[in-house]
Amino acid sequence: MTSNTNYKIAIASGKGGTGKTLVSTSLFYSLQQNGVPVTLIDCDAEEPNDMVFFNAEATRTLDVTQLVPVIDESKCTYCGRCHDYCAYNAIFIIPPSKIIKVMEDLCHGCGACSVACNDGAITEKLVSLGEIKYYPMTSTSQVVEARVYVGVYSPVSVIKKAINSVDSNQLILMDSPPGTSCPFIQTVSHADYIILITEPTPFGLSDLKQSVDTLRTMGKACGVIINRAGLGDKAVYQYLEDEKIPLLMEIPFDRDIASIYSKGNIVAKEKPELQQKLIDVFELVCDSIAGR
Repeated sequence: MTSNTNYKIAIASGKGGTGKTLVSTSLFYSLQQNGVPVTLIDCDAEEPNDMVFFNAEATRTLDVTQLVPVIDESKCTYCGRCHDYCAYNAIFIIPPSKIIKVMEDLCHGCGACSVACNDGAITEKLVSLGEIKYYPMTSTSQVVEARVYVGVYSPVSVIKKAINSVDSNQLILMDSPPGTSCPFIQTVSHADYIILITEPTPFGLSDLKQSVDTLRTMGKACGVIINRAGLGDKAVYQYLEDEKIPLLMEIPFDRDIASIYSKGNIVAKEKPELQQKLIDVFELVCDSIAGR
């Protein structure tokens, strides 16, 4: 058993509902049972649900804030420099009508507008984006939950803060947001290896291809776990063979697994035979990281 690692491993998928959380929570539990110090970060900040499967109280909460500009219209000359400098189109301006407005939902807090303004018309204020909660499980393991507040445009800042707030000297599992957009990119960019979860269906294959293409662009290594194996067709298997992508494991299409998961129970706890398979996957991933 590889126990002394400080790797970051993301569990991701190109679509929701493939079994990311099932694998994340079961792998976390299996590593706990084998004495591996580990942190699980729920990076699906718009809809975190890892803590549905654990019984623990948060011992610490970290607020995530961002500085956004405030424009003093009595000092503003409506030159438009702040608008031109903003890469995110967060400043709306109509100079002839002397109308200027900060669209806070689009602001990324980069500060470019403050640098651009030569008239001292821009100050900044703190805006709350979300929170991070820390749930100790054992003396050597914890779950960290990133949660963005309702109405916040992007969870990226909250995800980034959650990942950076964790001690990087131990193993970190990251339950990634679904899809291949910015929250996914922010999560996997920190990872040494990405375990992609898919299902043997046309939709599963289509979204898997998007994930693989994105990760290759980023230069990230990945392997695949096929969930609900036995459902659908063999096209996913052929794709993995053609693209030389490791098939790490199969989880069968099993009514018992679905029932356990739907009740908020950890599948690897109820089905001990799954624990060793997940540990084997972990060893393969560690060997792959070390080999690079």
